[in-house]
Amino acid sequence: MSPEPALSRRTLNRTLLQRQHLLTRSTDLSALQMTEHLLALQSQEPNWPYVGLWTRLAEFTHADLTGLLADRSVVRSTLIRGTQHLATAEVFALLRPVVQPVLDRSARSPYFTAQTDGLDLADLLAAGAELLAGRTLSRREYGTLLAARFPGRKGSILAGAVELRTPLVHPNPGGTWGGWGTRPGMPVARAEDWLGRPLPAEARPDEVIARYLAAFGPATVKDVQAWSGLTRLREVTDRMDLRRLRDEEGRDLLDLPHLRPADPGRPAPVRFLPAFDNVLLAHADRTRIITDADRKLVMPGGAMVRPTFLVDGFVHGLWAVRGTELLLQPFRPLPDEAGAELVAETERLLPFVGAHRFRIEPA
Repeated sequence: MSPEPALSRRTLNRTLLQRQHLLTRSTDLSALQMTEHLLALQSQEPNWPYVGLWTRLAEFTHADLTGLLADRSVVRSTLIRGTQHLATAEVFALLRPVVQPVLDRSARSPYFTAQTDGLDLADLLAAGAELLAGRTLSRREYGTLLAARFPGRKGSILAGAVELRTPLVHPNPGGTWGGWGTRPGMPVARAEDWLGRPLPAEARPDEVIARYLAAFGPATVKDVQAWSGLTRLREVTDRMDLRRLRDEEGRDLLDLPHLRPADPGRPAPVRFLPAFDNVLLAHADRTRIITDADRKLVMPGGAMVRPTFLVDGFVHGLWAVRGTELLLQPFRPLPDEAGAELVAETERLLPFVGAHRFRIEPA
């Protein structure tokens, strides 16, 4: 049997967009099902997951996601790469044990060890669990109580160290639509109390990798590791029943056997992406959706990933809400047809983000 042809960058682009529901907004999936499919929605700033679902679903309102957070179908917690994400309760229970080594590694960083060195970690975690047992506290309250238990230590950092090592969630209004940016007074609760059941102890990385490929594949082992923060995953993928492909640079790609790459000729509409969207963070080589030059503008440092818009499937510029105005900053001039499409999509976004007008800066 002759080997399959190498996958071009454009083929990988269209396949990624298809699996992310960025070629055609889904009319079949609910907000819960889309959240499950995407595995986790970056929620460093709580408004952004709402935009991420809006851009992928044909019918989506703020109340759809707020309701899922209220009924505990979706939770906000520390997950992949040690950052805040929204995940369905079922995916959270699957994902948290798998990424726990990443979180443990973060908890051993100097930022935390400056406050935890000399403490018995078992005592710290036991105190953290006891203080939250059956109740919800604000992060500030939680830190204050921990500092009282361990005098001379900074309570906010102790609270962060506990959260990395113990599954905690941020109940409403921690992850709900509101003001832009991070918010003070974030509530915390023990995940097992909030969900009414303990999380499984067994880690199932095979299942997580299969779900990742369904949403972000085909991908290299390094891509999976970049998305998850985990290392040494080749020993896991080697035992899985996966399809083996190659890209134009000769890199080995993995995919699920029943899935096929998309047609590279498919048109890709203008789409708005929220800040921190994982479609820009899920691969070690991100050139399937953003050029290296544009990446420096979108990810300028300080762990920032700015909100972007796509033209013909690739990042073409930035956008931001400034008061009641939506500001667009293209990196390059837009062809007339793409410009008209961008205007139409912008007008569709305005009421969702609470803006009344928009302005496109010259490229």
